[in-house]
Amino acid sequence: MDPSGGCPHADNARLLARGAVAPVVLPGEVEGMAVLGHDALREFLAHPDVAKNALHFTALQSGGIPDGWPLKTFATVQGMTTADDADHRRLRSLVSRAFTARHVEELAPRIAELTSGLLDELDRTAAAEEDGVVDLRTHFALPLPMGVICELLGVDAAHHDRLHHLSNQIVATDIGPEQSRAANREMMDVLSDIVAVRTANPRDDLTSALIAAREKNGDRLGPLELLGTLMLMIIAGHETTLNLITNAVRALCTHRDQLDLVTSGRASWADVVEETLRWDSPVSYFPFRYPTRDLPLAGTVIPKGTPVLAGYSAAGRDPKAHGPDADRFALTRTGPARHLSLGHGAHYCLGAPLARLEATVALEQLFTRFPRLDLAVPDADLPRHASFVGNSVRRLPVRLHG
Repeated sequence: MDPSGGCPHADNARLLARGAVAPVVLPGEVEGMAVLGHDALREFLAHPDVAKNALHFTALQSGGIPDGWPLKTFATVQGMTTADDADHRRLRSLVSRAFTARHVEELAPRIAELTSGLLDELDRTAAAEEDGVVDLRTHFALPLPMGVICELLGVDAAHHDRLHHLSNQIVATDIGPEQSRAANREMMDVLSDIVAVRTANPRDDLTSALIAAREKNGDRLGPLELLGTLMLMIIAGHETTLNLITNAVRALCTHRDQLDLVTSGRASWADVVEETLRWDSPVSYFPFRYPTRDLPLAGTVIPKGTPVLAGYSAAGRDPKAHGPDADRFALTRTGPARHLSLGHGAHYCLGAPLARLEATVALEQLFTRFPRLDLAVPDADLPRHASFVGNSVRRLPVRLHG
């Protein structure tokens, strides 16, 4: 795996042509596997002999993974993404009510309000620039999901920029050991400060509710689980939607015929969100799952205890599932296969309804207000994420009025 990331689709196509499961070399010369094919990934994500707890990660348990390994947090953070069975259900249940479809729908007016305010500010920022170019990712696609998840958690706006910076470092795959350790320490320090403030001054927010659950019955949520849960929710609650909105805008600007389908009523903004999730998944390769026995899958045996990446970006363009034109962005696409970009099985993305709503509201308001919005530089020239986990670009310079 290239630690510096980049656009994954050409490499994915080459790998898929060879098979649905591939051996990979992770940073630090750690041997792993990646599941790339749609059908194989669907089976793998819900397989009863596949675990998320790093107790099943053979190289980690034998001392073969150094401290400061850039992917170690994905394996060792204490929270629902590294828990199995009863532990997973316990941790998930503590936050699940905040992300039900009904509760998310109640957030719609606030999301619309935040979106409108950000577009006002975006227009002013662009007008102040001599060439009229503004970074849509920095000034719109980022602050919307960060603002929403932090409001849900009760995290003050003063922390937003720092939390995003630290999130970027934690999910980076090209980071050095010292940087990795420092980012994780600082993230835990910031979250500990947030917990201390909410402990002293509880409010009607999810962090206060998690603290109350911990204090009422310590068995429900340990101290490190509380911090791990907050970290996972902040990172997943904004990074994925940030990439989704960014990738959708790029797709529509480079496929004006598809944008015309939406503006003419022949497709919906929800169609844009689903096709973007399939065609340019916000997450490319997500770490980790571990077979609890030697696991035959799609003609390949994945050895017990191997760290496995879920290849969402590859599965989204698998021609065996999505047809010979799987690499084409098409809003009216029909077919039996649905994308897996939000997961499958017990670990299906808890925030899926919220991400879908945020992206739908964001795109509809953005292109309704700025119908001539276009990229200021060719899409191929946009700098990519320095990670094979996240799949997007670092900047999105646009002209709002064409």
